[in-house]
Amino acid sequence: MSSSVFTVFGQAALTRRAFVGQAAAAAAMPACAWAAETPTPFAGFDTVVERAKALAEGSYQSPRMDLTGPFADLNYDAYRAIRVRPESRLWSGEESPFTVDLLPPGMIFHDAVRIHVVDDSGAREVPFDANTFDFHSTYFDEATAAAARATEGLAWSGFRLRFPINKPDIEDEIAVFQGASYFRAIGRGQLFGLSARALAVATATPGGEEFPVFKEFWLQSPAPNAGEVTVFGLLDSPSVAGACAFVIRPGAETTMTTTIALFPRRELTEVGLAPLTSMYWFGHRETVDDYRPAVHDSSGLQMVTGWGQRLWRPLANPTTLQVSQFVDRNPQGFGLAQRSRAFTHFQDAEARYDRRPSAWVEPLGDWGPGTVTLVEIPTGNEFNDNIVAFWQPEIPLLAGEEWRFSYRLYWGEQPPDGASLARVVDTREGATVNAPERRTIVVDFAFAEKAPEELRPVVRASAGSIDHVSVADLPGERDGVRVALDYRPPDANAAELSLALLDAEDALASETWMMRWTR
Repeated sequence: MSSSVFTVFGQAALTRRAFVGQAAAAAAMPACAWAAETPTPFAGFDTVVERAKALAEGSYQSPRMDLTGPFADLNYDAYRAIRVRPESRLWSGEESPFTVDLLPPGMIFHDAVRIHVVDDSGAREVPFDANTFDFHSTYFDEATAAAARATEGLAWSGFRLRFPINKPDIEDEIAVFQGASYFRAIGRGQLFGLSARALAVATATPGGEEFPVFKEFWLQSPAPNAGEVTVFGLLDSPSVAGACAFVIRPGAETTMTTTIALFPRRELTEVGLAPLTSMYWFGHRETVDDYRPAVHDSSGLQMVTGWGQRLWRPLANPTTLQVSQFVDRNPQGFGLAQRSRAFTHFQDAEARYDRRPSAWVEPLGDWGPGTVTLVEIPTGNEFNDNIVAFWQPEIPLLAGEEWRFSYRLYWGEQPPDGASLARVVDTREGATVNAPERRTIVVDFAFAEKAPEELRPVVRASAGSIDHVSVADLPGERDGVRVALDYRPPDANAAELSLALLDAEDALASETWMMRWTR
């Protein structure tokens, strides 16, 4: 494993393809089956916080189910063949534009999830009932479907939110909460791609990662014609219990205003807040025998530090595990972005990586000192997430105390940063002509307006040497320039490179490009 800590402005700076993007899987019970239940008192986030605090005072109890009957041996295609009955969706037929599919167990989803609906009278649990699903005849004959509907002792595995985000008469999928503490969302015109999590614990550590799970959700019934919906979640793991609140507002850019209260059972020194999980297989820096020029859900890590510096780190599919830490205090934002929106960049008419969202974390309040941590895991295909990014606080989270954090999560084409600096749009690397011991690296920048007449590149390397740095206009582009350089790698296995453009007054004209070179 390779690991580095960066300095900024003089300051010490699940198999997911089984569920990402699937369009089938579940339903909720008709309202009449549970609405008559006596409601229990529910005081919003405070109720969930008290539940989390009580959980943390006891030992961890796993919610893992023993899958039985036809749910026990479902492969990916069979799981997708369990279809929702639209009339059974929560809030179907009501004035609210939101509806909800409750998701079945099976395949990789073994954790029992209790789900409640909340209104002014309190909270009512929606009990699991397989009669709310249609079982496609390609994978379920009549006897198997009947056995599935008669199965007892199982529970929901999560839920899917729907909202007419693209057309007023289509209930589009806009967010899914399913699997451990994973959730994902999209904006208008997009397809599901990268995911978020409520919490990361011990990611990329020798002892192995711990995956907290959502055990319970409360869905607040939205008002008629509401533009947002509130979801509460109860989180638990061997090391920590927690309460989460998500205020979800779908649109061209879908936002989730998020609050999490954590109650550690032990001192947490390796905890990741607002974690994002994505896939990067190859782009212009890797050689893969594939008809497509690039395959990834995200192209880079974008950051705005607490001091206002804008950084861009292109992602890579390394040969060995790589962990990078960007030291900061009260970051203004960070996220995993998919910058290219051209179909020709990917040439995949089915996966449509050009329509995958970017995700951006905007911390709210004082997060103090810590690091934006990036984990890059080697992968040989596009079916596994291999990229993780999160905020790691400098101070440990002590047991027996409450730790509360808030942030706003954006899902859209690009992070909501209106800075006028030029942005990196591509990074390419290859052998230098007639000098195989060197590498030629080119970085393309795009300006919001015409590029300045005079630009000076400032390039640095932590090891090795850099020669022949040049800046040239991109042919046919009035707002783009290319910086090219020759890099002689060191004997070491890794080095850090950075590049920024200065204008005629030596002011920053671009964000800072930062790349890790590895053998």
